[in-house]
Amino acid sequence: GQWNEKLNLFEKLLVLKIFRSEKLLYAASNYVSKELDPFYTKPVAPSVEQVFADSDNKTPVVFVLSQGADPTGAILNFANETSHKIFPISLGQGQDKYATEMIEMGKNTGNWILLQNCHLAKTWMPALEIIVEEIALNEDRVHPEFRLFLTSMPASYFPVSILQNGVKLTTEPPRGIIANMQRAYAEIKDDWLDDTAKPEILHKLTFGLCFFHAVLMERRKFGPLGFNIRYEFNDSDLETSRIVLKMLLEEQQVIPWDAMIYVTGEINYGGRVTDNWDRRCLANILKRFYTPEILEEKYYFSENEAYYAPNVGP
Repeated sequence: GQWNEKLNLFEKLLVLKIFRSEKLLYAASNYVSKELDPFYTKPVAPSVEQVFADSDNKTPVVFVLSQGADPTGAILNFANETSHKIFPISLGQGQDKYATEMIEMGKNTGNWILLQNCHLAKTWMPALEIIVEEIALNEDRVHPEFRLFLTSMPASYFPVSILQNGVKLTTEPPRGIIANMQRAYAEIKDDWLDDTAKPEILHKLTFGLCFFHAVLMERRKFGPLGFNIRYEFNDSDLETSRIVLKMLLEEQQVIPWDAMIYVTGEINYGGRVTDNWDRRCLANILKRFYTPEILEEKYYFSENEAYYAPNVGP
């Protein structure tokens, strides 16, 4: 009404803060977009390559995790591309001694060590702090190629000195279908898509799979309207499904639609789903993307014809 005309964008933010505080984040994003530039509202995700360039053998790289984002795949792929041997260790009960031994080995050989989920090893954090301090103090005894990668959810007991002295990167799940698609394709190399006997089919189905992943990530925002239970889908689910998709296409002369739907919907993603209605919902969403029609030109994913799998090539 009249207040929409009377109030400027900032005054509207104040009103939202009072009456609908849950909408404030989106309104603030809109304010920045209108007053400055949409560029400042789009997440910029530094690659592992950029982070690696800022690191050295005495400085750990700390990935601060958030729900729905897992940098492990990107770290392992980068290590493989640069021909570095990396040892991932998932921390938890009884892993502290093994992790200490592997760090010592990495210091001598120049191998990379990836300690995942440091927040699960609360009692070992003081020991890790000492280990990192000793690495910095005795840099001349550490192999120049050695790197220490750490991943952790935000935790009050995570050593402050490691955060202060390390290279820090916050991994957040992208917001919106487009941002999710960009994040998914940032991890896919052209060679991976083209190195197959069925490149056009793989291109189309990979696009559909990435779009399916983006839809699942976005549905979580709507609480019980999206899924009855909030599931922690992440990048590893997508990466595993991509690998299985390519494997099934290469092993079978005829596209195994049923096998693809079952492995992706019931195992890779469905393995996280505990509610029967959510499982049924997920399977039906997947069938919109894993269908023979997706191989046709401009098969639309939605009724408004806004999204479809593009043709291969320029």
